[in-house]
Amino acid sequence: MDVLAVPQKREEGWYLPLMAPNTKGPKFAWLDPSRLYCNSQALSDCINDLLKPFQNETIDLVAGIDAMGFILGSAVAVTLGKGFLAIRKAGHLCVQTRTQDYSDYSGREKLMEVRVDVLKPGLRVLIVDQWIETGGTMRAAIKLVENQGATVVGGSTLMMMLLQETHKVMNHSLAFCNMAHH
Repeated sequence: MDVLAVPQKREEGWYLPLMAPNTKGPKFAWLDPSRLYCNSQALSDCINDLLKPFQNETIDLVAGIDAMGFILGSAVAVTLGKGFLAIRKAGHLCVQTRTQDYSDYSGREKLMEVRVDVLKPGLRVLIVDQWIETGGTMRAAIKLVENQGATVVGGSTLMMMLLQETHKVMNHSLAFCNMAHH
């Protein structure tokens, strides 16, 4: 596969095969999208697809979830001409933060954090990550944003696994480039 090649006719989601499946076993994520980011047209088309459902929404700020959400979230923020807020794994920010516990895709209990000097009532935030599998990480990010009074416009991801747990985040608008049944 030529990772940098761009097809003459670009169908919606044409870039999804650039994502590589997990070949290293259960302690790794089920998918690696980083190869998609190497192709500038694929990344651009992906970002446009992630934003389509929100084109009539007012978005003041984009938040990305540690770590792959930083790549997509930053690209979304630049495309919109908005700022970017990093939602980090706990213990990485050297400023005052709020934390939220969650279970990740592997069932491990973790904490994430966000700085307290950016979010405020009335601010409309789009949250971006690489995927939603169980919904735990996205739910925690939503809580972090909403607990500081800001409004979550929605969540945007490359992939969403259609699992029972995923429906727990469905009361927010979610956009994804592809849905996988797992």
